[in-house]
Amino acid sequence: MSLRKLMDWFDNRLGISDVLSFMTKKDIPQHKHSIWYYTGSSILLFFCIQVVTGFMLALYYRPTLEEANASVARIMTEVPMGWLVRSLHSWSASFMIIFVFVHLLSIWITKAYRPPREITWMTGVFLLVVSLAFGFTGYLLPWDDLSLSATKVGTDIPRAIPVMGAWVTKFLRGGEDVTGDTLTRFFSIHISILPVFAFLFLAFHLFLIQKHGVSYPLELEEKKERVKTLPFWPNFVYREMVVWLVLIGILCTVVIFLPPSLDTQADLMAPAPEGVKPEWYFLFLFQTLKIFPSQMLIVSGETMAILLILLGFMLFFFLPLFDTKPTEWRGKLITFSAYIVVLYAVIMSVWSLL
Repeated sequence: MSLRKLMDWFDNRLGISDVLSFMTKKDIPQHKHSIWYYTGSSILLFFCIQVVTGFMLALYYRPTLEEANASVARIMTEVPMGWLVRSLHSWSASFMIIFVFVHLLSIWITKAYRPPREITWMTGVFLLVVSLAFGFTGYLLPWDDLSLSATKVGTDIPRAIPVMGAWVTKFLRGGEDVTGDTLTRFFSIHISILPVFAFLFLAFHLFLIQKHGVSYPLELEEKKERVKTLPFWPNFVYREMVVWLVLIGILCTVVIFLPPSLDTQADLMAPAPEGVKPEWYFLFLFQTLKIFPSQMLIVSGETMAILLILLGFMLFFFLPLFDTKPTEWRGKLITFSAYIVVLYAVIMSVWSLL
């Protein structure tokens, strides 16, 4: 069978030519905000790195109380290039979360969630939650003193939620305290449950983007000016590949020169070390809980803080439904609030590190 006949055989069954035809007809608007279009594909790049390196690490990792820390140490010291794979997995997770934050922030500021893209925004927020859950569950897996103490603090926070808080904490831990059952549960969630949610939401998110197309900035839509466009294939894809190469270069540099460390094996009976802090993307929430007083009227300060955080998240999730008149004062106030949230998160994070 000739190569041409083989390609035709696959094309008849997979519809490759139809996909390429769709890609060549798709155009990407070019304007001063076009740079934000590259953040979405960058998230996909780091997610793919996470999947590949995660598979490689799972071949050698053992999620048991006795062997978890030792297996990570063996990956870093005995498995060929194991330290590099672990460093790639760790840093690509941080890069992915950074770009998820930036991507959602750019959509918020440019109001790219305008009708009919409200559900596209909501699926993006779900992907943010899944990304943070990946980070939270993966943080315990090295099973060292720091990860154990941070997980104890993190899983204890939901306990302050009225009615169902104690049940949430017990569900996360697999019991009343953080034990080997928690480690096994977090590993199972990390490699099976969260990937399923990630693939489902990602597929739905990409479908909605293809259905509704790329949004135009509000200011250009108001002026009704003709906007220059760039063919998605091959022009925009080639530009994306350049961005990917730059990001891979930055990632590899950080991975080689700043590999993650590994502390001694966790001791369930040992006291928590001083200055325990979560990963950087939880620092502002961690500091927010600390600034509330112990008691506020009839409820505890921690309960009030968590309820306010949950309220803020719900407002963030349903943001497109509130921002129905983007050109009026309410819409401008919502845009300005994006900068306030970023400033608040930076200040709280820095304060937490001091």
